[in-house]
Order: sequence, then structure tokens, then C-alpha cells
Amino acid sequence: MCTGSLILGAAGLLRGLPATTYWASRPHLADAGALCAPGRFVEAGKIITVAGVSAGIDMGLHLAARLSNERVAQAMQLAVEYDPDPPFDTGSPEKTGPELRRLALELLADAAREAEGPRTE
Repeated sequence: MCTGSLILGAAGLLRGLPATTYWASRPHLADAGALCAPGRFVEAGKIITVAGVSAGIDMGLHLAARLSNERVAQAMQLAVEYDPDPPFDTGSPEKTGPELRRLALELLADAAREAEGPRTE
């Protein structure tokens, strides 16, 4: 999910295929030879790429419907009580401005640095 599409791309599995990934990583899809496509998940043959964490749930329900049927997928959605109702309408970069995107990237970078822990030199 999410940036996992970059791993598929690095393995050469996305060359010439439409794909998606987390919004901040979309520019890297072209480096892998993929065609950046809009959507929460993008299906290209036997490969499905996903835009973000909650889009992974959408993709999972889509797969459940394909592997079983829509009724089973609907029951699974109810079982996990997946009923999105976000408090803000800023869940994709297309719905925000550059300032909010910049802040989101800063927060992600800060979290990554924190996860690395203290540096020993």
C-alpha cells in the first residue's frame, strides 16, 4: 500500500502501467517508468496500487467484492465499521493549498527524524 508502489516500480513491475501512490511520492512513479494515475487505488492487470492508508481499506473492500461478491464486501465493511466521516475535507492534496501540503511534509519529516532516534557520531 501507499509507497509500496515505489517498491514495485524499483522491481520494474510498473513500467508503462498506470499506478498511484501516496501524494508526496507521486513524482517518483515516473522514475520507475509508471504512469501516474489519479484515484484512491489503481488496478492494472494483476497489480493494484494504493494512494494512502484509508485508500488501502477501499482497495481491500474492492478485492473482497472481486474474490467473493459485493454483499460479502459490504458485510466486511460493516464488520470493521468503516464509515468515513472526516472532520475536515483536506484528505487529498487536490483539496488543499501549498501551505497545508508544506506543513504536512514538515510533520512527516519531523516524525521520520524522531523515529530514527538520536544520532551517534
